[in-house]
Amino acid sequence: MLVHHLYSGGKDSSLAAWVLTRLGYEVELVTVTFGLLDNWRFARETAKRLGFKHRVLKLPVEVLESAVETAIRDGHPNNAIQFIHEKALEALASMPDVVRVSDGTRRDDRVPFLDLPKARSLEDRFNVAYIRPLLGLGYKTIRELTERLFIVEIRESEELQKADYEVELRHLLRERGIDPLEIFPKRHYQSRVLGWKSL
Repeated sequence: MLVHHLYSGGKDSSLAAWVLTRLGYEVELVTVTFGLLDNWRFARETAKRLGFKHRVLKLPVEVLESAVETAIRDGHPNNAIQFIHEKALEALASMPDVVRVSDGTRRDDRVPFLDLPKARSLEDRFNVAYIRPLLGLGYKTIRELTERLFIVEIRESEELQKADYEVELRHLLRERGIDPLEIFPKRHYQSRVLGWKSL
């Protein structure tokens, strides 16, 4: 049973991929890009180190442009990131070989996060199963598991080489002459998994 799992290379999406394997699924990691940067390669490196198949899914740059407009209008990135995540799930679910889609969203996430009506809508519109293996887990549990399983690099978002939606969103804001720190939190930390710990 193959699952296509949205993957940034961070601890949440890596842990979710591991949980899926423990549930008996074959997992293919999928990293979204808009083609402005090659930051997807950081996720590919991590996928290789963890032993997962990996592919890159290119979304139309118009999706990113819409997200940037939303972030500028709102003065914060939440709705922009939610919009991109929904479009990423829809693009993945619409691919002809895809039957199951997954992500690393957690119990306490606000953004990105599909509520129950949106999750059901995704499944109904694209005839897929939407699997969220971390949905019942809180921050403390996820931290315990990732510290046990992975070598993790944690840095401020602006400094970390990573493959999530934020990178190209921040890039396009800069191209428009806007400092991303006017939109994003000034001290926001994110993670990148570097490999397995020896257990």
